Amino acid sequence: MKFFFDWNDLPLVSSDLAGTGGKIRQELEDFQVFERPAYPFSGEGEHLYIWLEKRGNTTKFIMDAIRDQLNIKQKDIGVAGLKDRHAVTRQWISIPKKFEPRLEGLKLEGLKILETTHHGNKLGVGHLRGNTFRLRVRDAEPEALTRAKAIIARLEAFGVPNYFGPQRFGNTGRNAERGLELVKDGRMRGPESIPLKRFLIGSLQSLLFNHYVRLRLERGVLDQVLEGDVAKKHETGGMFTVTDAALESLRAKNLEISATGPLYGKKVMPALSVSKALEDEVLAAFELTWEGFKNRTGSRRITRVKLENLVLEAAEGGFWISFDLPKGSFATVVLREIMKVNVDGLETEDETEMET
Repeated sequence: MKFFFDWNDLPLVSSDLAGTGGKIRQELEDFQVFERPAYPFSGEGEHLYIWLEKRGNTTKFIMDAIRDQLNIKQKDIGVAGLKDRHAVTRQWISIPKKFEPRLEGLKLEGLKILETTHHGNKLGVGHLRGNTFRLRVRDAEPEALTRAKAIIARLEAFGVPNYFGPQRFGNTGRNAERGLELVKDGRMRGPESIPLKRFLIGSLQSLLFNHYVRLRLERGVLDQVLEGDVAKKHETGGMFTVTDAALESLRAKNLEISATGPLYGKKVMPALSVSKALEDEVLAAFELTWEGFKNRTGSRRITRVKLENLVLEAAEGGFWISFDLPKGSFATVVLREIMKVNVDGLETEDETEMET
């Protein structure tokens, strides 16, 4: 069996519905991403929060410019997540309030300061509720809008498989394969840096999670929960172990809860019974064991996410679509369902998913 599969081979929720076709990212403004903070800002405190719009720059490039132009230490700059270069993005960045007078010295092409406020703590990785995406599809099929509406209705009712996007696996898809070699050989020491090895093993964790979601979808249980599942409440984020699968599956069908899957590691909340068997099956298919991930903390990731605040608008030759996703979820997963074309792109994952 080929495990280092093409990301576009992963099963779809809407495989029986015709896609819109089309192209994305034809112009910079075609891919827009706006952060949604995890908490309201107080307007008071020792940290200046800056709401930035950037075009054609990575978040790291902006942080480096702030460091160099304002003469601020890197460790004093706060950010909730990384955003793509090939897009128009808006995000919050924080610096200590004492450097506020220097802000007028920040000059960078493609960067605009939209708003400032204050808060009591430095902005940190993970201080993010999610992102709002506004995306344009060009050169779509003539019936694109009708097709998109049918697919969207399916996704809103069923949920979106929370696959990791292709960005996790590198341009050639080799990152996960290299991670597999490291885990099988137990080679956390050696010539390659520890951060690189952790990144490669993180890519493997993502591949295993995608395979887990694939199995649940193919077996018709992605919109259900199994005995022993560690389920998560969509509204509050609370997790619990399923003891009555028939009863809790009614809540899953209504998208109140979904099963979680493991990002394998030593501190992952254990699944039991039927669910544990499925998680062990994924490892066995790759000739791996839980022990192989003893150097990783691990975590759990929800297997479906809700598609919220969706707006679909006609545009010449295609359409605009906007929607909200939780942090760590990929817009390309949604576009792949709707368009039914290869949408491997340059969308940047949130750093919040990197340290498992």
